Order: sequence, then structure tokens, then C-alpha cells
Amino acid sequence: MISTNIDSEIKQAMLAKDQVKLRGLRAIKAALLLAKTEKGGAGDLTEEAEIKILQKLVKQRKESADIYQAQGREDLYTVEKEEMDVINAYLPQQLEDAEVEAIVKQIISDTGAQSIKEMGKVMGLANAQLAGRADGKRIGEIVKAQLQAMHA
Repeated sequence: MISTNIDSEIKQAMLAKDQVKLRGLRAIKAALLLAKTEKGGAGDLTEEAEIKILQKLVKQRKESADIYQAQGREDLYTVEKEEMDVINAYLPQQLEDAEVEAIVKQIISDTGAQSIKEMGKVMGLANAQLAGRADGKRIGEIVKAQLQAMHA
């Protein structure tokens, strides 16, 4: 569980005067606390829920960083990039495209999917199997390409 380590990591970052890591850790803690309290105060989050929250934080920072870079705001871009790197350290290692393709091919084979019309069925299984280890957009692109290749 990510949330159990965050408090001690924050203390270590404070003692080390590591402002970059401290910003990233505080963002994680705030997002996890918000998620715990917004669902009717339902207490603890599952590890999958924590991973989804961290992925959302990374995605937000990436989008902001891209905007800042396009506007030539290197100072703000650097802040977003640093926080994104800290948060990424708490996420599972992302799979390479080739690994995702192999898993998607296996799912297509197992389900007997024959056309793009069955993309929803394949996507559901692929998202469940690859949760936290690959971006949903990448999974979708690979599933679509694999199903289209079957009729090319």
C-alpha cells in the first residue's frame, strides 16, 4: 500500500531538505486523503485504487508540463516534470509496447474476437489484466490495431 509509506517518506524528505520530493509526496498524500474521504468516508483504498489515483496525478502533470513547455515557461515546466518523476517512482513499472501487444494477442485469441465490433469485450479484459502497468489509451490503440490487422 502506497499510503502507509507516504508519511515516513515525507519526514525523510523534510529532514533531507529535498523540496522536489516533498512537493511530489505532499501531492500524493493530498490526493489519497481526498479519495478516502470523498466516498462517504469509507476508510481505506485498495492498492488498485491508489495506483489509479497516482496515474491520474501523473497524467495531470504531463498535460500541464506540455502546456507550459509550449508556452515557453521552462520554470513551471520543470516543477511539473519534477513532481511527475516523484509520483512515477511509486507506480508499478510500465510495460513496453511489445509486452502489451503479446498480452492483447493472447486475450484476442482467448476470446475468439474476430472484428473491431468486439473491441469492447477485448478492452474490458485488457484493462483489467494490464491495470496500472499500461496506459488505457495505449492499450486501446494496440487493441484496435490488432483487431484491424486481422482483416487487412
